[in-house]
Amino acid sequence: MSAGAFADLRVRAISGAALALAAGAALWLGGWAFAGLMAAAAAAMVWELRRMLAGRFDAAGALGAAAAAGAVLATQATQMRWGVAALLLGALAAYLADRRTAGWRRAAFALGAGYVGLACAAYDGLRDDPLYGAAAALWVWLTVIASDVGGYFGGRMIGGPRLWPAVSPNKTWAGLAGGVALASAAGAAFSAMTTGTLAHEVMLVSAALAVVSQGGDIAESRLKRACGVKDSSALIPGHGGVLDRMDGLLAAALAAALITFWRGRSVFVW
Repeated sequence: MSAGAFADLRVRAISGAALALAAGAALWLGGWAFAGLMAAAAAAMVWELRRMLAGRFDAAGALGAAAAAGAVLATQATQMRWGVAALLLGALAAYLADRRTAGWRRAAFALGAGYVGLACAAYDGLRDDPLYGAAAALWVWLTVIASDVGGYFGGRMIGGPRLWPAVSPNKTWAGLAGGVALASAAGAAFSAMTTGTLAHEVMLVSAALAVVSQGGDIAESRLKRACGVKDSSALIPGHGGVLDRMDGLLAAALAAALITFWRGRSVFVW
């Protein structure tokens, strides 16, 4: 390994470890610590979206970032429906204020800001469950990590047909299968450690979240290709942008929150 490659790997490892420690501490503490982290992440991702889509950060970008962060904080302070209401108003205001961006990019920014805010607010709402909140939030996070790791090794070791070459040329069907398999196993193990029982339902939901997570990753890849950029930003040394790190987590967290809302109880209770 060359000196330059080793230096890049060292920077990547240090920044990744620092982020993992900060995120883990906020997740364990919950409450306003977790909400604050998610609000900051939401604002950063909307900043990245604005710069990708419009090439600048302006008043419309600030409105979108405030709407996304405000949705998380409103969810923490009151209930999620008020966070969603604030998000819709903020995203609409950002769209109306954006008079300099033409075509699909104008709508894409408003929708993207709304999606980021909704997913981050949903993840905060998931963490707020007094009984299983910490476990549910950690489970979603670990499921996404397992999906990424399984996808990487499945694609590297097996290879085979590409999943969607025009959008994400490095992803394969074997990688998707590997991600689903490892996420299912991780979900089963986490369920057994958390509840003392092996819930097959959690395995199935973990597999579904792995697919959703990969979909979120592909969607961001499609957006970056349309904008002609490799990374959403350079905010995280060695990793790219916040959106690059959280694209799959956003999709999985939103899906997990919707499943929890639909069932009326935690995914760990069957």
